[in-house]
Amino acid sequence: MGDPGAGRTDAAVEPIATVSVVDEAIEMATSLEPLVLSLLVLALVALVLGGWWLIRWFRRPPGARFRRVLEGHEEVSVLMHPNPDPDAMSCAMAVKAIADAVGTDTTLQYAGEIRHQENRAFRTVLDLDLESIESSSELATDAVVLVDHNTPRGFTGAQTIEPIAVVDHHPGNGTGTEFTDVRTEYGAAATIFVEYLEDIGATTPDEDGGAFELTPELATGLLYGVQADTNHLTNGCSQAEFDACASLYDGIDEDLLDRIANPQVSDDVLQIKATAITEKRVEGSFAVCDVGTVSNTDAIPQAADELMHLEGVTAVVVYGENDGTLHLSGRSRDDRVHMGETLRHAVSDIPMANAGGHARMGGGQVSVEHMRGIGPSDGIDRAEFEERLFSAMAGER
Repeated sequence: MGDPGAGRTDAAVEPIATVSVVDEAIEMATSLEPLVLSLLVLALVALVLGGWWLIRWFRRPPGARFRRVLEGHEEVSVLMHPNPDPDAMSCAMAVKAIADAVGTDTTLQYAGEIRHQENRAFRTVLDLDLESIESSSELATDAVVLVDHNTPRGFTGAQTIEPIAVVDHHPGNGTGTEFTDVRTEYGAAATIFVEYLEDIGATTPDEDGGAFELTPELATGLLYGVQADTNHLTNGCSQAEFDACASLYDGIDEDLLDRIANPQVSDDVLQIKATAITEKRVEGSFAVCDVGTVSNTDAIPQAADELMHLEGVTAVVVYGENDGTLHLSGRSRDDRVHMGETLRHAVSDIPMANAGGHARMGGGQVSVEHMRGIGPSDGIDRAEFEERLFSAMAGER
């Protein structure tokens, strides 16, 4: 048999060793200079507080974080994409409402023009104060919030802009220096702002207890913004679009909605639609039409929408010339044709051209002079360009 005390030796030594380590640590700490010890304590406290703050920040819903970004600036410029549509304008309305609630001044700005009768009606009926710009020097402030696009474009100096926040649903790599929320699976950017308002507890005037009131004008604008970008919830929707419309419904003004949705149509728009219908070129289930020189470029996507009603047609591209630039608009309900990629491929080797978009709709611009051969390319004529469009829709490379 072994020594009965042998099994207790290690256990007896362990507490003594632990006490010895603690004593050494205490002795080391007390031997440090008071200033060094204070700095170590402050660094530890800062580390703990910083970690706590980061956890709190990332656990907040996106709407609360976006509001906090706005709260950190005295004023911001809310920049819509060129020639803004109801989705972009309603997003700008939402930013202004959130900013007003935290005491931040806003200026709503855009490049290009508002020509589409639906867009003009949206602006007029909802009495929006929007400013047009032609260069970056006209931006109201250096703090820029991008809505419904993620890369500034359409004005001189756009490439120099570094937005503080980006909220969008289009593909792209643009980011904000303080906040980025790009959801390409959503059908409208307005849907994201509806969720932001829910995050911060917005309520309609008939509801009690909300710290933020969702006005009938804002509810109507956001609802129409969602509907406009999803063709009245029939194209490119996610579940979020239906949820957003359901949450907005009780707060809308039906009279305002009717006035926006049913504006009068100008004669030039009807003429361009008629040209698209009568002059279209059809190959299989695809249609392309050059509507010639146009003064109202917003009529081009409307003509594309019109052609999509033709029986047997599953994808269309309509284009027209304005001020030396071809403006393209495409639509698709064909699972084989991703319209954004189709247009991008068709103009890929034309200098100074750009195009893109979603699976169901896309757009682009091509310089007529560069298409004819200015720059490194040999140039193509319009007949060859149309062949490219048909080939791209057919998936030929």
